[in-house]
Amino acid sequence: MKLIECPRDAMQGWHRLISTDEKVEYLNALLKVGFDTLDFGSFVSPKAIPQMADTTDVISRLDMSSARSKLLAIVANQRGAEEAVAFDEISYLGYPFSISETFQLRNTNKTISASMELVDTMQELCIKNSKQLVVYISMGFGNPYGDPYDASIALQWVEELVKRDITIISLADTVGVANPEIITKLFSTLIPAHPGVAFGAHFHSAPHNWEEKVAAAYDQGCRRFDSAIKGIGGCPMAKDELVGNLATERLLDFSVQRHEQLGLDFAALQIAQQLADRIFY
Repeated sequence: MKLIECPRDAMQGWHRLISTDEKVEYLNALLKVGFDTLDFGSFVSPKAIPQMADTTDVISRLDMSSARSKLLAIVANQRGAEEAVAFDEISYLGYPFSISETFQLRNTNKTISASMELVDTMQELCIKNSKQLVVYISMGFGNPYGDPYDASIALQWVEELVKRDITIISLADTVGVANPEIITKLFSTLIPAHPGVAFGAHFHSAPHNWEEKVAAAYDQGCRRFDSAIKGIGGCPMAKDELVGNLATERLLDFSVQRHEQLGLDFAALQIAQQLADRIFY
């Protein structure tokens, strides 16, 4: 299993402004744990997401000298992508590609069609700068806006991304509406059909139903999961209230049940958890 820890997702909608010093201390602690990837920040409008306005300042203070984790930054437009690819420390650019027209307009002020054109541009930037594009299928399991949705729509857009040689695609349960049936349908179709693509799951989930979602994806071969310590976060652009992230602690429990060897430093994890208790209050 590849665990993608998402402090950016936890911090972006938090009710108090988290200082740059706090972010640096927390991220450096997380880098010592040994997660595959750290979704650490974003290059987006500070007016839209004020909490991420200091991402550039944070990067220069991260200690990557002994870290095996790779850094992922979220971008929402070409300008953000151009900023992100300039940093050697960043390995991945993540783009939220919504298959809900309402949410795509709300989140990035673009139509789905315009967003697909942007994916082409970002892919070119990534290739030229030795980065990899990770596309998140936002509202991948349904949406609360009444926009058309069924599994075939999600599959159609994934196929368009595969045609563009996108090799990491994460299905995002942006508002926590996914059920085991639709999760099973999507992953059981996509994973066998595209062995060269790493399909991931980014679940926003309440404490009572996280396990059925993770199990449904895992049982169909998904081995890439996003989570956040303490289950904090969600997308502030989706609804007024935040649906919690999948808690890293619960995902670790699940990995033990499935006999997955993660190779994490649990002493370092405990330090990071203590910092999270201090930061997220």
